[in-house]
Amino acid sequence: MEKIILDVDTGIDDALAILYAIESKRLDILGITTVNGNVPLDFVTKNTLKILQLADRRDIKVYPGAKEPYLREAEHEYHVHGTDGIGNALDDMEVTMKLETSFAPDFIIESVKKYPGKVTLVMVGPLTNLAFALKKAPEIKDKIKRLVLMGGIVSKAGYGNKLPTSEFNIFADAEAAKVVFHKGLDITMVSLDVTHQTKLDMSHINQLKGTKYFDYVKNSTEVYRLYGEKLYGKNECSLHDPLTIGYVLDETFLETVPVYVDVETQSPLSYGQTIADFRGQLGKSPNMKVCVGVDANRFVDDFINTLKR
Repeated sequence: MEKIILDVDTGIDDALAILYAIESKRLDILGITTVNGNVPLDFVTKNTLKILQLADRRDIKVYPGAKEPYLREAEHEYHVHGTDGIGNALDDMEVTMKLETSFAPDFIIESVKKYPGKVTLVMVGPLTNLAFALKKAPEIKDKIKRLVLMGGIVSKAGYGNKLPTSEFNIFADAEAAKVVFHKGLDITMVSLDVTHQTKLDMSHINQLKGTKYFDYVKNSTEVYRLYGEKLYGKNECSLHDPLTIGYVLDETFLETVPVYVDVETQSPLSYGQTIADFRGQLGKSPNMKVCVGVDANRFVDDFINTLKR
């Protein structure tokens, strides 16, 4: 099984990604690291522990990470994810799991040194923790197997979810993303270009009836689906973060191409934009793979069938 560290800012779709990774039974989850993002870090960490309790995976350890972005002030997405980050679906659950005391960037450093060339970092929030880890121990860049991240938007600029050309995870800490993008890592960026094509609606959720996840998925995604209904007229939501797990499980879900990508950190109009040089006009070698196609229906079916198991 592939060894992964899952870095989250648990939100609704982060929580679904955690459940997908767990129930796939095909990933060796070394630990989950939390980062400020969709909601403040305390909410993120609490939500993550609740999801692990729901999945009955108390053996997976959670390491708290950065409370603030690398340089800028924090922003959050309550209107998308609800007041607690997971649609208030687990308000009645008491957190009984213990949180680890190690700082998330230190856990990342220790893990990739322990398993050089064998650890995949799956990051579905801002890249703050990894930027801090690379700053403290730059030598780990040669020990990370690969980085698969959810973030950015390239070919469909103008359809961002924070600014017209910016996706939230990158916008939330563009300076951290810029640090990470230029360290020579093996990166795959799972962007809004493809994640916006993966839709979860009640017809999918109803397939989970009789499982332990039906009530949670239905209730937690309600605010998220209503947000989608306001934007697009359909009661459905995108599976941004689960698609990132999907790619780690089965790369054929996505079509990728190697491209040079940089991040805008200066302009207030396009802060956080991921600029992909498809035509090679900047004369730079590709620094990541970006997604240009997705087998959306097959992926959503796999996501639902995995949770059904």
